[in-house]
Amino acid sequence: MDRTLDLKGMTCPFPVIEAKKALAMLVPGATLTVLATDPAAGRDLAALCEAGGHRFSDRGEAAGVFSFAIRKRA
Repeated sequence: MDRTLDLKGMTCPFPVIEAKKALAMLVPGATLTVLATDPAAGRDLAALCEAGGHRFSDRGEAAGVFSFAIRKRA
């Protein structure tokens, strides 16, 4: 089951910590969508994905909210 994680207002390192917890609860192949306002979140989430073997994509930014998709490794 896919999940959306609203991390707006959180600053580093909390978006990565919360995303890591959420990923642990997802089934393999599920997608975690992360919404964040911290400009560093994309870089940090990309590093988390590289280390964990997950697929990361930056979906963009609108009105100061960044959106990222993480597909949990199978």
